[in-house]
Amino acid sequence: MVKEKTVKVIDYIEIGKVNFIRKPTVRNLKITIKPFREVEVSVPYFVSFETAGNFVREKQQWIKNSQARFARYRNGLTVFEENTVFQTKDHTLILCRHERPTIKTIIKNGRISVFFPEQADVRDPRIQKVIRKAVLEAWRMEAGKYLPEEIHRLASIHCFTYRKLTVRNNRTRWGSCTRNNQINLNIHLMRLPRHLCEYIILHELCHTVHKHHQKAFWLLLDQVTNGKARVLDKELNAFSPEVW
Repeated sequence: MVKEKTVKVIDYIEIGKVNFIRKPTVRNLKITIKPFREVEVSVPYFVSFETAGNFVREKQQWIKNSQARFARYRNGLTVFEENTVFQTKDHTLILCRHERPTIKTIIKNGRISVFFPEQADVRDPRIQKVIRKAVLEAWRMEAGKYLPEEIHRLASIHCFTYRKLTVRNNRTRWGSCTRNNQINLNIHLMRLPRHLCEYIILHELCHTVHKHHQKAFWLLLDQVTNGKARVLDKELNAFSPEVW
């Protein structure tokens, strides 16, 4: 008989709802905490929900600390309102009410138009999610246009060679370079100041020569950034791919 997934939800006073999920593939007790989601506990079939509950109580302080950290993350996100002025490199965000009960987005002619129901609150998380998705799509379009040109320009100036460029939406890394010199760049480079965008591209191009962050790597990066590698790296810490 094939075992099915079972779910049990317990509401704790200090940490809120916790979803205990028993799956056939789970081998270890595991707590997962993510932004905008309730706490989730993966439970093996050979572990009782009571034991899993005791495990959560033991880890309660760690869970609270993680939730506080994610709350700070949420508070750093932009809340888009009708009077919000927001522009990407090529597009301007326009929020409009309409008589329909649906949310609609159009990205065309330099505008990111988001239409939402006339009586709705624009701060509703569902509307905010659609707005953010539309902005991301605009950044994706712009990244596909500008980043290939920029990496080709910088590689030519500094005599680097790379195999291929991939542009993607990454929630943690600004960029990466594989062993065979394929470079991956984050679409979120499009919202950085130009000098930091260039710094990240040069950082990854230097990895085509040095696959590490040791002294030789930083010497090369200093060489192509006019001695500003550490300063630029520190400045980049003020930004995050997942907070905007």
